[in-house]
Amino acid sequence: MKGVSMIKYNKEFWLLVGSQTLYGDEVLNTVDSRAAEMVDYLNESGRLPYKLVYKGTAKSNLEITEIISEANYNKVCAGVITWCHTFSPSKMWINGLAMLQKPYCHLATQYNKAIPNDEIDMDFMNLNQAAHGDREHGFIAARLRIPRKVIAGYWQDERVIDRLGSWMKSAIGVAVSRELKVMRFGDNMREVAVTEGDKVEVQAKLGWQVNTWAVGDLVKEMAAVTDAEVDALMETYKASYYIATDNIDAIRYQAKEEIAIEKMLAREGCAAFTNTFQDLYGMEQLPGLASQHLMAKGYGYGGEGDWKVAAMTAIMKAMGEDGNGASAFMEDYTYHLEEGNEYSLGAHMLEVCPSLASNDARPRIETHHLGIGMNEKDPARLVFEGKAGKAIVVSLVDMGGRLRLICQDIECVKPIMSMPNLPVARVMWKPMPDLLSGIECWITAGGAHHTVLSYDVSAEQMKDFANMLGIEFVHIDKNITVEALEKEIFFNDIAWNLQ
Repeated sequence: MKGVSMIKYNKEFWLLVGSQTLYGDEVLNTVDSRAAEMVDYLNESGRLPYKLVYKGTAKSNLEITEIISEANYNKVCAGVITWCHTFSPSKMWINGLAMLQKPYCHLATQYNKAIPNDEIDMDFMNLNQAAHGDREHGFIAARLRIPRKVIAGYWQDERVIDRLGSWMKSAIGVAVSRELKVMRFGDNMREVAVTEGDKVEVQAKLGWQVNTWAVGDLVKEMAAVTDAEVDALMETYKASYYIATDNIDAIRYQAKEEIAIEKMLAREGCAAFTNTFQDLYGMEQLPGLASQHLMAKGYGYGGEGDWKVAAMTAIMKAMGEDGNGASAFMEDYTYHLEEGNEYSLGAHMLEVCPSLASNDARPRIETHHLGIGMNEKDPARLVFEGKAGKAIVVSLVDMGGRLRLICQDIECVKPIMSMPNLPVARVMWKPMPDLLSGIECWITAGGAHHTVLSYDVSAEQMKDFANMLGIEFVHIDKNITVEALEKEIFFNDIAWNLQ
């Protein structure tokens, strides 16, 4: 099930082309018209998820600095893309690049696809110097140690356009991160280490504002929800899911929880929230269906007070398809250790987003006893199987002094057994490089038990996201070994401690 995002991200990206006055007005006019043509083509291709805006051909330190200064303070601009059609001396880029605060991509391309054998002369060479200009431009970014993405290839090739679009989505994740507010209902689960973290450092590094609201505030908001509001949401539930319970009161209670939570989120400008089964003061049920349907709308969620995974869920949803991709709060629950047929079973007590659901059947609303927490009555929740396909699981952990983003490639499968007595949503997968090595790598890296599972966001996009924000990235893929990962983490510790 794909949700409709309730959170709108109105963003665009700016293309800045480099040249110099040495070539004269005729050449500069040609560069300008070609750059405009390229931007029009890229926008009209339908392959870019966000609009690309041509901001002109810069020919001096002043022009470059003014445009980058404008980009820094323009709330709609989510990133800057540069290309040097001709030779642009890189010293003129120093002041601008040194102050750049937005994600940065260097598009190494050229206007012409092939060398025109009969036409090439020195005039052609003077105009078409991207190979010259992009290398000069690339040096200064390397010299200034500026994080950036380099994409090389012909600007009309679909692979190049798709890579540019993929980078845009990572930059959107950064934009969402820097504006993100997380609402915590109560604190985190008692005695759990990985849900802790330095919120001050996270706000300074990632932009997140993480604050707490009393569960009593939510209970008060629930008391103000009207029957008409609940009736309207019940119709949405009926249209979206199969109701497989006679306990309609339990569903209506979840609707009341959802309405109240969303009102508070909207009022405070929050895109993610947490709660914990240990703190349900004044509530009859832990929000199950309520949390699941809010995630389907694009909100992030973290169980047990896990604010880091709540924030990452919101960010990765925004990075996905249509700004609300198939990404969800997840947890490795138990393993199937049959030799040669090993799998991990992911689930949670109640809260898995239906964006992960297989198309084989509509998610079912069921009510069952929850044998953990302070529930007075049986909570309603969505029950479904996850879809098959390639995916990733991601965990952000606080290593003390720095953040580490761990990403593991997985292959989701149709569950190999029906599990008729398991009343929760579930996803089954093979972690890379295999279950046992994957477990050892994950634990070696310090990965949390909570993750974000995503079918829409790639490991490359998460690496770009981490690079843009200056945080450590660890990738567990099909080629990794435990020994290689141990060495990587050892050298990472040395490198990061030197910063």
